[in-house]
Amino acid sequence: MFNDKSILITGGTGSFGHKYVQTLLDRFNPKKIVIYSRDELKQYEMQQKFSSDKMRYFIGDVRDADRLKQAMAGIDYVIHAAALKHVPVAEYNPMECIKTNIIGAENVIQAALANKVKSVIALSTDKAANPVNLYGATKLASDKLFVAANNMAGDLPTKFSVVRYGNVVGSRGSVVPFFEKIIAEGATKLPITDTRMTRFWITLQDGVDFVLKNFERMHGGEIFVPKIPSMRITDLAEAMLPGAELEIIGIRPGEKLHEIMCPEDDSMHTIEFSDFYVITPTITFTQRGNDYETTRLNEQGKPVQQGFAYCSGRNPEFLSIDDLKTYNQMV
Repeated sequence: MFNDKSILITGGTGSFGHKYVQTLLDRFNPKKIVIYSRDELKQYEMQQKFSSDKMRYFIGDVRDADRLKQAMAGIDYVIHAAALKHVPVAEYNPMECIKTNIIGAENVIQAALANKVKSVIALSTDKAANPVNLYGATKLASDKLFVAANNMAGDLPTKFSVVRYGNVVGSRGSVVPFFEKIIAEGATKLPITDTRMTRFWITLQDGVDFVLKNFERMHGGEIFVPKIPSMRITDLAEAMLPGAELEIIGIRPGEKLHEIMCPEDDSMHTIEFSDFYVITPTITFTQRGNDYETTRLNEQGKPVQQGFAYCSGRNPEFLSIDDLKTYNQMV
C-alpha cells in the first residue's frame, strides 16, 4: 500500500515516529517520508539514525496552517502524531494545549483537504474517553474534528479516521523509563500513585502495526481501538524491582484509577471485531454511506451490547509479572 507513496508524519521525531519510519523502510519502498516537527535538535538526531534518501525533514508547527499546506504538497498519507501530551503541563498552560491539540488538528485537516491527501489517521489516547483533564478534553475535541472532516471532504477523495490506544511501553514520559532511571540510581523503593491503578498496555511496534493496518481497512470516520491487555501498577513495580517497597504518593490531578477506551455512552455506536473495536460516527455523512460492520478488508464485526465499556480495570486480559518483564524487554 505504501510502495511508491509519500507519507507525512506530524510530530514525527517522537517515539512513535521513529518506530513508524523504521517499519515503513523495512517493509515497503515508499517514495518519500516527510517528518514534520518543530524541534531542530530532535530532527538533527533523527537524521543521524535515518539517512535514507527517501527521508525529508521539515521544520514546522501544526499551529502554522500555511507551512502545513506547503509540507503536504504531493503527500498521499498523513499520520497526525503531534500533540502536547503532558497532563500537568496542559493543566498549567491550557491555551497552549488548545492551540496545538485542537487548532493544530483543524490545520492538519485543512492542509490535507487542500492537497487532496488520500487518507489521514490521527493518533488519539485513552484519556480522550470520558476525559477528566484538559489534555484528554483537547484530544476528544480533536477526535471529533477528524471524524467530522469526512463531511467537509465532500467529493474530495480524502478520508479521515482516528486510532485510540493506551499507554505505550517505554515511550517518552512513560513510567517504565522513569522506574528504570531511579532503579539505576540505586532506588530500593518505587513511587506509585495508588495500588488499585490499572492501565492498558501496548508495545510501540504493536501500535505502529495497528495504524498501518487501519489505513487499509478504514472507510473514513471510524475511531479504531485495539484489543490490548491491561496491567496493574503494582505488578509492573514487582516486575521491574522484585521485592521493592512501594511508596504511595497519591493520584495526580487529572489522573484516573482506570482508563477507558470505549465509553459506555458510546456503546450504541461501537462495533466489535476479532481483535479491535470501532466507534462509528454519531453524525451522518452526506456524501458517504459506509457499512462500518464490514471493513475495507472484508473483516466482519457486530454491535456490542448496550452499556458495554472497554475499561482497563475490567479488561478480560491482564498481563502477569512475567508478561510485563517480557514486554519491557521489547522497548
